[in-house]
Amino acid sequence: MENLITLKLEDKIENLSFDIYEPATDWIIKKNLSDFAGKWLVLFFYPADFTFVCPTELKDLNKSYQDIKDSNAEILVVSTDTVFSHKRWIETEKLLEHFGIQMVSDRKWDLSRLFGVLNPESGNSERWTFIISPDGVLKAIEIVTEPIGRSTLELVRKIRALEFVRSNPGQACPATWNVGGETLKPSIKIAGNVGEELIN
Repeated sequence: MENLITLKLEDKIENLSFDIYEPATDWIIKKNLSDFAGKWLVLFFYPADFTFVCPTELKDLNKSYQDIKDSNAEILVVSTDTVFSHKRWIETEKLLEHFGIQMVSDRKWDLSRLFGVLNPESGNSERWTFIISPDGVLKAIEIVTEPIGRSTLELVRKIRALEFVRSNPGQACPATWNVGGETLKPSIKIAGNVGEELIN
């Protein structure tokens, strides 16, 4: 790997601009990371268009896209392909019929280098996911080896949990927490008795 990730959880993310292919309008637009301020932003890096596991991941994301937006979040799928490759892939891949998520073209490797996901041997991004808070702070990182697809259900769960703890300072979400589940307030007083202190 050319550059290992230098970003850490709780780092403020610098503002960058990038080109996007927007399937909903069949148009190319330019945006900045700061355009998504006030929402959770997911950067979903994948290796390349016209590959094998990637379209299954993007189809899965598209099925839950409304759930993501309903969670005060936006998602961008990112690869080092051109916007023209993105467009053609959407047009030819059956799994991506009706795909509506914006697709970043990281052709100059700006995002891939910033987030440390660039594989210089292939020129592709690795399979990483980053969740950035509404005020631009990195809150979650997921890394998966190339042959394995990620779970959109788990991604949505993480976004909802992050939003909960942001809106409820001092509370924490236990394993597999989802909306309506039990939470807790970490304290030395409950150490060793967490099970009895879960909040309904």
